[in-house]
Amino acid sequence: MAVEIREIVIRAVISDDQEPNVISNSEGDALDKNKMVQECVNQVLKVLKNKNLR
Repeated sequence: MAVEIREIVIRAVISDDQEPNVISNSEGDALDKNKMVQECVNQVLKVLKNKNLR
C-alpha cells in the first residue's frame, strides 16, 4: 500500500545569537563565495546521482 503525502509543513527558527564572521578584504569574500558555490555544486551532483540510481 503506497502512502501519499499531499502537504508537508517545515518550520525553522533562526536566531542571531552569534556575531557573523566578517572578512575585511575582498579576496576573502571571493574565496568564501567560490567555496560555497563548489559545495552547492557538489550537493546538487550528489542528489542527481542518487536520483539516477533509483
